[in-house]
Order: sequence, then structure tokens, then C-alpha cells
Amino acid sequence: MTSDKLQLFRGTDEDIAFVMATERLSGYERLVGRWSEAQHRSALADGRHAYFIARRETEAIGFAIVRDWSSAERIAHIKRIVVCDPGRGDGKALLIKLAQAIFQETDAYRIWLGVFPDNARARRAYEAVGFQVEGLARGNAFFAGEHRDELVMALLRPDWPAQA
Repeated sequence: MTSDKLQLFRGTDEDIAFVMATERLSGYERLVGRWSEAQHRSALADGRHAYFIARRETEAIGFAIVRDWSSAERIAHIKRIVVCDPGRGDGKALLIKLAQAIFQETDAYRIWLGVFPDNARARRAYEAVGFQVEGLARGNAFFAGEHRDELVMALLRPDWPAQA
């Protein structure tokens, strides 16, 4: 799937049910995390988070949450990115559109994310878009009741024009 056919929209309160249902799809419980409705509503309202819904035609196919949207430090963190049907290229297409939105709508210099080392499919998608592994953050995520390591990956603005 190409990113040209995918459209990205800012998420609203009406999208929380879709976000919650998507992050609860089978297989994601150990990969992306799950928030309660109250946590999503709080994040959506706090001005620090930006929610995005990816659609192809009229069908919602995924979402992303960016923390530190328009931060003074000019660093955006992709907190969560999830697609309904992984393995079809939708995650990569969503990530391309998301990076475009961040670099076009904010003055972010750096976009970073954490990925669990055993999530090879996500890592391949991130690398295909231009994210580079910076290192291993040991015990960085408290997830599903345990501390887990994360690979820190980042994309810098000077490295982005090749994708635009």
C-alpha cells in the first residue's frame, strides 16, 4: 500500500472508541500498550499529545499518538502507532504521513520512538522510513507489569527531505 492513498486526520473525542478498540486487537497487548478511556480523554485534552487517525477512503485503518507535539525542545515522541491489519504496509504508510505532518506542522527537529527489540516487523517499517537505531534503553518501559528494554530510534529533520 502506498502512503498516497492514505489520509491522516487529527483525532477527536469521537475517535477514542476506535483508538481503544484498535489498541486492543489480538497481538498488540505486548507491543503497544492500552489506555483507559479516561487516560485517552486526558491526553487528548492536555495540549501535549496529538492524536491522528489514518483513513483509506472512509475506512479508519490505524492511529498514532504523538507526545510533545510542538514542544519547546523541538522533539516529538511517537508514543503509539497501531494499524488494524498489520503486514500490508499500512504502518509504513501511516508513519510516512505522520512524519510529514510533524515536520510540516511543527518546528520539530527530531522525532523519536521506542520499539521492543523483538518487534522486528515494526523495526523494519521504521527503518524503511528513515528512523535510525540510536541505542538500547534498558528497562525503559514498564509494560504489562514488567520493565522491558526498548530500542530508541529517531529521525532528524535534515534526514527527512528524501521522503517528502
